[in-house]
Amino acid sequence: MSFKRRFYVTGVLVIVIAVALMVFPASEQAVHIYDRWFYYPLQALRDLFFGYLPFSIGDMIYIGGGTMLLLALIKWVKYLFHFRANKSQLGASVLNVVNVGLAVYLYFVLGWGANYYKEPLAKTWALHSNNDTVRLGIFDSMLVAEMNRYAPGYKDMTIAAVNKVAASNYRLYSDSRLTALGLNIKPSLFGYFLERLAIEGYYNPFTGEGQVSGRLPAFMLPFVVSHEMAHQAGVAAEGDANLMAYSLCKMSSDPAFKYSADLNVWLYVDRRLRRKDSVRAKKFATGLNSLSQRHVAILDSLSDLYDNDATYITSEMYDNYLKLQHQKDGIRSYSSIVANAWLLERRQFLKKGTKLYIP
Repeated sequence: MSFKRRFYVTGVLVIVIAVALMVFPASEQAVHIYDRWFYYPLQALRDLFFGYLPFSIGDMIYIGGGTMLLLALIKWVKYLFHFRANKSQLGASVLNVVNVGLAVYLYFVLGWGANYYKEPLAKTWALHSNNDTVRLGIFDSMLVAEMNRYAPGYKDMTIAAVNKVAASNYRLYSDSRLTALGLNIKPSLFGYFLERLAIEGYYNPFTGEGQVSGRLPAFMLPFVVSHEMAHQAGVAAEGDANLMAYSLCKMSSDPAFKYSADLNVWLYVDRRLRRKDSVRAKKFATGLNSLSQRHVAILDSLSDLYDNDATYITSEMYDNYLKLQHQKDGIRSYSSIVANAWLLERRQFLKKGTKLYIP
């Protein structure tokens, strides 16, 4: 392909991306049409091809893409050493990489990113409030009582078993269109690195795969798997994915799911209460049953792995990524689950027969 044609492709990609980034933020109807007629069929199709493989195709694509980019950079360095003789090849190579990058970004927007422009679940479910209304002490005490209630019936589950129950929860208690295809979570190939970067799981927007760290403690799995399935179901915002995971786990008939939801939200509540009243927070923590105390101790021991520069850098990068994707609170949006879960419980929103609406 000539340099002129490559440049023409660049222009077309930039225009299409610009139009998409103007239309989706400005029109809820456009996002709704996108979901119904493009995203959901695409997610089901991707799961048909990739969902039942025991390994992550998306992780392999990341490895391949990173390798190709590294080789391109090495090639550019060689061209620069003999710039006059290779300037046309250098220009063509750089433009090729730019075009590939633009095409990948366009696929990201159309294959997933448009979901970031949906109304927040809290607004859709009419949970009108703010964090200041949360009675942290009461909520902490309630969650401790719930963990003590469900701990005797708790049993570790494999990822396969958690997948089955979580997908069933989406089918029974939500209006998700992805009930047969599209909801399936698998271990990541990067489990060792995810563990050290404090990443429990993630959604691959290119293959539609949801992944969790294979080193994640079993008691965290029900909540984290439900969170990643929320992304597959078209819930993009991290706080919303937490809210959907908490809601479905609490509505589940499986004690392990109820327990995992209470534990995960309690971790947020306990952290916030400790900043305001550490004595009271410690008092509630001592009231935890022995199983939960062991689980918290496991998480505390893992936290030593997270205390490194790489975790700080990746957290900053992800915070900036979320802010670019229409989430003004960035990485702090995860903790919105505290206020929203409190409101769900106060309103007794999670009743039998409720169908959770996914916009």
